[in-house]
Amino acid sequence: MKKFEEKTYHTETIYTGKIVQLNIDSVTLPDGNTSKRELIKHPGAVAVIALTDEGKLICVEQYRKPMEKSLVEIPAGKLEPGEEASTCALRELEEETGYTTDSLEWVTSFYTSPGFADEIVHIYFTDQVKVLDQRPDGDEDEFVELMELTLEEAEKFEKDQRIQDAKTAYALLYWKLRGAK
Repeated sequence: MKKFEEKTYHTETIYTGKIVQLNIDSVTLPDGNTSKRELIKHPGAVAVIALTDEGKLICVEQYRKPMEKSLVEIPAGKLEPGEEASTCALRELEEETGYTTDSLEWVTSFYTSPGFADEIVHIYFTDQVKVLDQRPDGDEDEFVELMELTLEEAEKFEKDQRIQDAKTAYALLYWKLRGAK
């Protein structure tokens, strides 16, 4: 047994939805005792740190029901079954912003909430974007507004709590470390 490993001896699926699945796992702990774990299964997601030729960060504003407010975020979206992360990143950039690129660089991947969810987000970077002639149709239930922010504007949005999600906070830190003006 690996250090701290919990062995699952039973899984009960409580809910399966469009995006997530909720399981209750019964586990044996490293000391031999048992416990239950509530787990959210998620297919994973991507996000794109995209800069315009003018050095502005491409973002979208959209309503986030769990928070009951709009947030400003970098373009992102859920992986489809069998989809490569880089393919998804390009698709989401195009659908949400109307921009495309021939140059996507993988930056990192991180778990959003490893205490209860297996969602992993793959972050990509590009500073070589171009406007599409025609923006592809996005998700029918997704309403977004395109924004292009200077570092100063993005930092103000963060201070004013218009930017509050981890992937966008990470993007701002990454942008600053790359030498944003």
